[in-house]
Amino acid sequence: MDPITIGLALASQFAPSIIKYFTNSDTAATVAGQVVDIAKTVTGKDTPEAAQAALQADPALVIQFQTAVMANETDMVKAMLADVQSARSRDVELAKAGRRNIRADVMVLLDVVGLISCLVVLCFFRDRIPGEAVGLISTVAATFGLCLRDAHQFEFGSSRSSQVKDQSIANLTK
Repeated sequence: MDPITIGLALASQFAPSIIKYFTNSDTAATVAGQVVDIAKTVTGKDTPEAAQAALQADPALVIQFQTAVMANETDMVKAMLADVQSARSRDVELAKAGRRNIRADVMVLLDVVGLISCLVVLCFFRDRIPGEAVGLISTVAATFGLCLRDAHQFEFGSSRSSQVKDQSIANLTK
């Protein structure tokens, strides 16, 4: 099996808290490799499949694996946030040069148009479309809403609770 599949299987079975790091396609392979390496180190096995089998057979190894993953999670958070930081730096440099990030502006505009379109369909045509379509359109509207939330968090920073979490992570890395 490929490393991402094994890493995802290990994480979902033995360390579900790190699944969120697999959602970014740029970092999924890196995270999967780290998870597989941790599993191989903890179990002393040479292959990901053997490490997975060893973890399934021994609950004590699972605890060691989970502990090692938590210790490594700080690096995973840093890898995930590095992408956002470089994007923010790019926006700062564009602003210094007197330019706008037209791509980001278009993306947010399309998110707004998509959300409004979904809401209009749901408000005015709900009676005329099948229930499955209503569910699908609602899901698409929620996705557009999440995109707008992410854009706001990128532009204005994240919530206070997230900032407290970030500070806790910074304290742990010291």
